[in-house]
Amino acid sequence: MRAAIIRTVIIDFHTHIFPPDVRDRREDYIARDPTFAEMYGTPRATIATAEDLIASMVDANVDISVTLGFAWRDQDDIVRHNDYLLEAAARANGHILPFTTINMADARAESEIARCAAAGALGLGELRPENQGWDLNRYAGDRLAVAAREHNLVLLFHVTEEDGRQYPGKQGCALASFREFARKHADLKIVGAHLGGGAYRNGGTTVFVDTAAVPFLYPPVEQPAVYDAVPEERLLFGSDYPLISQSRSVSEFRAAVTGAERVHRALAGNARSLLQV
Repeated sequence: MRAAIIRTVIIDFHTHIFPPDVRDRREDYIARDPTFAEMYGTPRATIATAEDLIASMVDANVDISVTLGFAWRDQDDIVRHNDYLLEAAARANGHILPFTTINMADARAESEIARCAAAGALGLGELRPENQGWDLNRYAGDRLAVAAREHNLVLLFHVTEEDGRQYPGKQGCALASFREFARKHADLKIVGAHLGGGAYRNGGTTVFVDTAAVPFLYPPVEQPAVYDAVPEERLLFGSDYPLISQSRSVSEFRAAVTGAERVHRALAGNARSLLQV
């Protein structure tokens, strides 16, 4: 009798979906939001919907995807996108977990955070304070921290390495600012996207980091050492879908990471602990 093969659960901690209206009226959104224009100003920049994500998950054997909002400047765009994420999650029977978006420069931010948390949001992200014009380590950031504590939300920030090549959307949260916020609010559940921009170098932090877009940031020969530098209990697998396909991301992550326990924790265990799912 053959032993049963137990497949590893996979949680993708970093994916992006947009309402179909954003894809269909891309030029309108480009005209009114500079960050969206920078990142999605070319038709080559794929805009995915919830249906696209579900199809990708089936293809890649991904069980759960954390879906992130976009750092819109306009409050109406924020609410529209948040509603779409919450509705997609409600239809997905636990396979999509929403991280809604927020602009702390808007006076309505706290009420929107409360609304989304009550509707099932587990976190806020992908946060880009500098793109929206607010300071992470001044009053707006303190308000964010208070709201995250009150509603038990994970905070996921876009943060990348200070050196290296430039690319659309690289700026958004300076590494020094991110590290200062993490030190000031060490009790919060904080995730730094893109391996936290190297947050573990030069003393490190207690934040979690995800692996979103690592193949675009580090050549294959460097990836094993980069992953090994992160404590295994702090590493979260993330694809940055649709920038990189989930199937490619899973395959390349498995090839680059050594140790069965590290792989298991990054693909599912750490995310389950952090999200309490």
